[in-house]
Amino acid sequence: MRKILALFLALTLAVGLMAFGSSSAFADDPVNLTFWYWVDNPDYSAVMQNIVADFNATNGKGITVTAEEQVWDGGGYSNNLLTACIGGGGPDVATFKLTSIPSFVENDLVVDLTDYINAWEDKDEIDPNLYSVMQSAVSDGGIYLMPWMTQFLYVYYRPSYFEAAGVEVPTTYDEFLNCIEKCTMEIDGKQVYGFGMRGSKGGQEPWGSFICGAGGSWDDLTSEGSVKGMQDFIDIYTKGYVPPTALNDAYSEIIAGFQSGLTAMTVHHISSSKAMVDIFGDDVSAFPFPGGTNRWTSMGETEIGLLSSCKNPDAAFEFIKYMSAYDGQKVWCETTGNLPVAKSVQAGEFFQSDRFVKTSFESQGFAGVVPITTFTSEWINNWPATISMALTGQMSAADCMATLQKTLYEG
Repeated sequence: MRKILALFLALTLAVGLMAFGSSSAFADDPVNLTFWYWVDNPDYSAVMQNIVADFNATNGKGITVTAEEQVWDGGGYSNNLLTACIGGGGPDVATFKLTSIPSFVENDLVVDLTDYINAWEDKDEIDPNLYSVMQSAVSDGGIYLMPWMTQFLYVYYRPSYFEAAGVEVPTTYDEFLNCIEKCTMEIDGKQVYGFGMRGSKGGQEPWGSFICGAGGSWDDLTSEGSVKGMQDFIDIYTKGYVPPTALNDAYSEIIAGFQSGLTAMTVHHISSSKAMVDIFGDDVSAFPFPGGTNRWTSMGETEIGLLSSCKNPDAAFEFIKYMSAYDGQKVWCETTGNLPVAKSVQAGEFFQSDRFVKTSFESQGFAGVVPITTFTSEWINNWPATISMALTGQMSAADCMATLQKTLYEG
């Protein structure tokens, strides 16, 4: 009897230890991780340190993360991270911009997170399109970055101008073009243009929405739909539906034009919303860029990646999940105003009560980034000059798109 009792107690103890181990995988073997990040505002430094401290105190798995803030340095952060990792001195986990990831993949410096994500019970917290965007940056179909926070371009508009023009919020691309035409009018003796076109630096992003809305795509800028989108872009310029300064207008100019009442619509993201409301109150709102047979809008993003030099990748993924879907996501986005990627956080009152946030979330299912190729940076720099030639009649829509296709994919 004693032998049976002893055997029973031994089995019970063994089961208990196994259960403890399964719920606290790292408790018996503490793990220390280093996390690199940058902030856009010095006030957010303390926020990040508090978030990491909370993870350390609550993860229950013996994981301790040390957060080391780096300077963005106009994008120099990415090069500094790459250099450090090549030299063997990089962190375990870091924040990334998607455009930088090909260099890390080519040098085997980051871990493909696909298997981790597929095994994660809450992977559906993140919109499938966001995972697809991560895959679009590399040629092997891997997911090397976990989405963390986003911004989406949408269309700002003045409801009072729409009422004066007798138009409704457009739900299709053709309706959008009609709104641009109808909202080009005089109000109280002042000329108003239907759309604030960004023909200079950064204009390739809203331009891409025209190309895709007309039925084109980034995959083939010479397709019939792509050329039609380019012709539509030319037409709203030559017909006077945009300010005559559009060729040289960049971010500051299109925002100033909208805020001064010069334009009825323009394209930007949520970071402009507070200033818009301060000026116009309820007489400003937004809608997702409409589509036709295709639809696209530009996504600004920051992600989190796992470096291949990390000796404890399972533990590191625990921290990545915390930042992308759980309390780390909630606190960071509610404090900084960045858009969360986690659906449960998006659904909270903090975000759902803001009309501009809701419009942003409506855009995430068709958002993307300009194709990342060896020539993307140069292509973006040269985009304004190429577009200018088409808008001023020095190049046809078809020739313009052929040039843009070649320089983006072939150099």
